[in-house]
Amino acid sequence: MTTSTQPPVAEVIDEMALEARAAGLQMARSSASERTAALHAIADVIEAESSVIVSANAIDLYNADQNGITGAMRNRLELDASGVAKLAVAVREVADQPDPLGGLEDEVVRPNGLRVARMRIPLGVIAMIYESRPNVTADAAALCLKAGNAVILRGGSEAIHTNRAIAGAVAMGLSTSALPQQAVQLIPVTDRGAIDVLLTKEDEVDLVIPRGGEGLIRAVTSRSRIPVLQHYKGVCHVYIDESAPLDRASDIAHNAKVQRPGVCNAAETLLFHSAAAVHLPKIAARLVADGVELRGCPRTVSIVEGAGISAEPATDEDWSEEYLDLILSVRVVDDLEQAVDHIARYGSGHTEAIVTDDPAAAEIFVGAIQSSTVVVNASTRFADGGELGLGAEIGISTSKLHAYGPMGANELTTRKFVVLGEGQVRS
Repeated sequence: MTTSTQPPVAEVIDEMALEARAAGLQMARSSASERTAALHAIADVIEAESSVIVSANAIDLYNADQNGITGAMRNRLELDASGVAKLAVAVREVADQPDPLGGLEDEVVRPNGLRVARMRIPLGVIAMIYESRPNVTADAAALCLKAGNAVILRGGSEAIHTNRAIAGAVAMGLSTSALPQQAVQLIPVTDRGAIDVLLTKEDEVDLVIPRGGEGLIRAVTSRSRIPVLQHYKGVCHVYIDESAPLDRASDIAHNAKVQRPGVCNAAETLLFHSAAAVHLPKIAARLVADGVELRGCPRTVSIVEGAGISAEPATDEDWSEEYLDLILSVRVVDDLEQAVDHIARYGSGHTEAIVTDDPAAAEIFVGAIQSSTVVVNASTRFADGGELGLGAEIGISTSKLHAYGPMGANELTTRKFVVLGEGQVRS
């Protein structure tokens, strides 16, 4: 009879947290050139290990099929050779961005001659807890390293083989660099108890970022002793203003819903100004032709059924639902003010778009909407770190502390005060 020599989960997490804290202190003293070189080395290894990563992903996909994982979750899990190539591209884009650390900002000179400024510094150690998306392993590693942080990664069990392969590539890249290899660690076990232990490590971990379904994020938030950056769900809206041209309105609404419905920046509700409802039948027909199920307010149902298009009556729950599927709630509102009120009541603070030819309406919408990303005459699908020039994103924050919206390397820093004097003492 043999006995397991595996250490208990708590011991594994204890050691990882301590190693991450030590690595974080080293990272804070690393240079911009060292971090850039390390990221390029990681990207090179990811490319070189593409077949290994794809083979590991095939195991996860087989297991997903055996376990009945379908739809959006399976779609997020899949990673082919072109997807691996995109991982490497994203890492290089992060590497080549301006260094987010150091330098003095917002300097002022006080009446006593003191120079008071702010300097960007790393957050320290970040715990990343995520589901399905194996690309997060590479993206989170790259962004945390770029910002001078250490990171502990805990991916979902459904992607364990892919995550291990990507983390292995990251480790190989780090081993050739000046950065500590322990700056990026993947929790090697799928035991859910590992998360519970990790969330108690407030002395070693500075921030927890959960990325996945609303259930995961609420569970992490309720159990963590460490500050948690939250992104519960994406109930995104597209508002068709009275001046919106039909072609533009149709293209934006269609792209926002249909291009990739299972992601958080896909539109879930379409709002029409009553004067723009004349466009509703044609836009609805195009959406339905591509498999979208409509759920509408009474005015919407009447208009589309009059054009021979089917729509289910929307319930109050529909307006706050994140479908992550080819389902769309549609409402006709009286005016821009009612659209803003609807979004304030039912939105999740993620992304809202207006389609309009009226600059005044656009200005009112941008000023009134308090969501993390507000879009004028473009799809909500652009609320993405890569599309907004961040190279990649570690997540999209819908809580306003300490970051809001897509988070790149800059959002993984904080600022300290630097006070420069010439012998001043306080009287």
